[in-house]
Amino acid sequence: MLKKTTGAVTLLLLLFSPAYAAHPLITDDTGTQGKGKFQIEINSGFSTNKECTNGISVQEREREIAAVLSCGITENIDLVVGMPLKWYSLKEEGISATEEQGIGDMTVDFKWRMLESEESGMSLALKPGLSVPTGSEEKGFGNGAISGGVALIATHEGRLGALHCNLAYRRNAYHIEEDKKAARNDIWHASLAGELNLTENLRSVLNVGIETGEKKAVETHPTFLLGGLIYSVSEKLDLDVGVKCGLNEAETDRAFLAGLATRF
Repeated sequence: MLKKTTGAVTLLLLLFSPAYAAHPLITDDTGTQGKGKFQIEINSGFSTNKECTNGISVQEREREIAAVLSCGITENIDLVVGMPLKWYSLKEEGISATEEQGIGDMTVDFKWRMLESEESGMSLALKPGLSVPTGSEEKGFGNGAISGGVALIATHEGRLGALHCNLAYRRNAYHIEEDKKAARNDIWHASLAGELNLTENLRSVLNVGIETGEKKAVETHPTFLLGGLIYSVSEKLDLDVGVKCGLNEAETDRAFLAGLATRF
């Protein structure tokens, strides 16, 4: 029973894990920091999800705080390292069944802005990366194996705001045998995000996306809708909030997101 529970939680946490875009967006943009410049993000998420399995109601709650460091290696190449801290609880029919906390798997990505046109405002970036098994697979905080993937990112910037599009592939690897049997290895992601400049310092954001479902037994692929605000306190500090909702049963019901980003 414990293995089945932790396996299910692993899948839930993978679906909720941030993509380390311009928070609260899931969809990434092509922007890089510039050579010798850095950005630190502290992002948080609080999610709830309810499911009914074999007539038993299960409520899942998760909290996550992630620290993300972006380093400008060149003007158009960033190294991005992320480390999450996670808490989750499962309740069956109102009875507490499982509560755990711990670090998740560390992510290491390179973002390469490979094409850019100032005239059209279009740019393209490639972002390959790895997930390193630093989290406990027994608690459901990691896969217990190195996974990798790559994302193609497109951004169009205009006077009123910006549009971003992501097409991504991730190859998940698992260590626990039950996870190998229950979870898909090949995960595809597609998403679109828009930013609207409300004032000089305030942007509204909207994000929609779909991803291959992690569970082999579930044919429906998770689809989400996200809305939020990003406020630039200064050129070096941004604050953000957002709400993410599932558009089908396969996606987490809802999540509240908040974060900050500072550059130096």
